[in-house]
Amino acid sequence: MRIVRFKAAGKIRFGVVEGTHVVEYAGTPFGPFRRGRKKYPLRQTVLLVPVVPSKIVAVGLNYRDHAEEMHLAIPAEPRIFFKPPSALCGPDDPIVYPACSRRVDFEAELAVVIKKRCRNVPPERAREHVLGYTCLNDVTARDLQARDGQPSRAKAFDTFCPVGPCIATDIDPNGVEIEAYLNGERRQNGSTKSLIFPVEDLISRISVVMTLLPGDLIATGTPAGVGSLQPGDKIEVRIEGIGSLTNPVIRLSP
Repeated sequence: MRIVRFKAAGKIRFGVVEGTHVVEYAGTPFGPFRRGRKKYPLRQTVLLVPVVPSKIVAVGLNYRDHAEEMHLAIPAEPRIFFKPPSALCGPDDPIVYPACSRRVDFEAELAVVIKKRCRNVPPERAREHVLGYTCLNDVTARDLQARDGQPSRAKAFDTFCPVGPCIATDIDPNGVEIEAYLNGERRQNGSTKSLIFPVEDLISRISVVMTLLPGDLIATGTPAGVGSLQPGDKIEVRIEGIGSLTNPVIRLSP
């Protein structure tokens, strides 16, 4: 199932993609979720951020090759940080290049969508708490990250967390290919088979620290190949079994 949150005929709804159409569903995917009768051509809908989380928990350096390209040690345990929900944007929404940065990077990532309250969950039961998986771009002002010595400001700008286009419920999160295309040229090509801490381990370790709530997102890290963006660019994240998340980059006039 590929769950979407979409706008059609002036209203926001949840639905499921079936071929070239979106079938409207009643309720939400975190509770009763029933197939309706209405369907809309995909081209007549606007796909939105598929979920509105209470928090976005991100994991740094979860691929060995990315740690090596950043000249950083392989972590002994997950390095977690947060992106604010105000950073969210959806498919085709613009990423706004901030005036205070001179280096903004893309980072293609698989994100986990939590389905039900999750606290102190062992790895073997972690997937019971998962609704599905989506694409996420952990956009980062790299120069500000280096200047600050920590990622909070660099990853928190409005529009710095594109997510979508759907929530795929039936993929193996530890065995999918992740790619990033900058202006049509492939720049990242990795697989979640190479995660240092697999999805179940991440959920378990994070749930020891904080309660995860329905709709919360866990960004699982990015493979090697991250690179810089410029206004006028188009960045695309592709994940096997989920689809494509594309966003243009713009700079606002002063």
